[in-house]
Amino acid sequence: MLATIRVAWFLAVRQIRRASPWTTALIVFVMMLTFLNLVVVGGILVGLPQGSQLAYEREYSGEVLIRSLPTKEYIERSEDMIKTLRAFPEVVQISPRYLTGGKIEANYRTAVGPKQEPDALMIQIGGIDPVLEHEVTGIGELLFVGENLDPEEEGYVLLGKDLLEEYTVGAGIIGAVTLTNVGVGSKVRVEVNGSTKELIIRGVLSSKIGEMSTRAFMLDTELRRLSGRTDRNVGEIAVRLRPGANPMAVRDALKASGFADVARIQTARESQGTFLEDIEDTFEILSAAIGSIGLMVASITVFIVIFINAVTRRKYIGILKGIGISGSSIELSYVFQSIFYATFGAFFGLVIIYTLLVPYFAEHPIDFPFSDGVLAVPIDGTLIRLGLLVAVTVIAGYLPARMIVKGNTLDAILGR
Repeated sequence: MLATIRVAWFLAVRQIRRASPWTTALIVFVMMLTFLNLVVVGGILVGLPQGSQLAYEREYSGEVLIRSLPTKEYIERSEDMIKTLRAFPEVVQISPRYLTGGKIEANYRTAVGPKQEPDALMIQIGGIDPVLEHEVTGIGELLFVGENLDPEEEGYVLLGKDLLEEYTVGAGIIGAVTLTNVGVGSKVRVEVNGSTKELIIRGVLSSKIGEMSTRAFMLDTELRRLSGRTDRNVGEIAVRLRPGANPMAVRDALKASGFADVARIQTARESQGTFLEDIEDTFEILSAAIGSIGLMVASITVFIVIFINAVTRRKYIGILKGIGISGSSIELSYVFQSIFYATFGAFFGLVIIYTLLVPYFAEHPIDFPFSDGVLAVPIDGTLIRLGLLVAVTVIAGYLPARMIVKGNTLDAILGR
């Protein structure tokens, strides 16, 4: 068996060296493109929901999100929970948010007459500490225009861009529910729990996360007074952990501390539900279907190349068999050639993916309406696809070689 492998390796190396470099380069190039098709197309498709998940965690939830129970308006024992969280070594920072429903009005000073009504929206208003919120979600970096809230200045509000006609995709579309003719510096009127206050728009948030782009944000102290709240129970808490910390461990520790009865304690992924996971599963199926077509193309290419090579060298194969070289060695030599083509093609594909494409998409994500798509190419999945490419190529190289080698030796030598 060892002798068979050594002879096959000798024949394969000799044939590759004597082959046309242009032909070899073309086959390797086809293998590289096939490998890129297997990995990159699926990586882009799967990267769409993954990009949305990453943005959700980065811009809104943190690694752990704590929300009120469906039957409650706020998280009971919020102060105790916050103290417990701050004692965890994994926790870097937390951002408690007061949440309440309210109405926001614009153009109320120019609405004159019984038939003219000011622009009004029913929205959710978040009361935040802008310093803590920025440390957890980077809210100051999400500002499309304007400035972040100042903890020392009341009378200002941040609005998500989807609340303003000027910044929405549906601007000008009949039926779009937005505030018109308002921007940074404009005055709006906010009504919460029967109390009304005039605020100035300080900034507009641009985010593809709905919880950020459709809310209004004001200082937590100001919102508490406006809504008549005397307690310090918040509506949700976003928790930012140290890099590498396990969010499930923090979640379980909070539940073990007795807070599971007063709040929904979830990791960022759990809090998003199954919608994005279902999309990711669907895209993985699509990428597998597209990749299978690429594998078929690669296998047919290798089959044709090896078959033509074997047919043109039929007399040479017959002579090899005539001088005592086993058919297994000859067949195995063509298998080695197939492995060479697939391995080198995949190698160049790996270099392109991890040195060029992954860094590029990390710096320049694909701008889709609902997410900034990234290139999702985990190394384990990439190696599985590499194995599939090599396996299919080996089969495609073995079959034509066996067809020629199994022919009559004398007929092959005489060219009959």
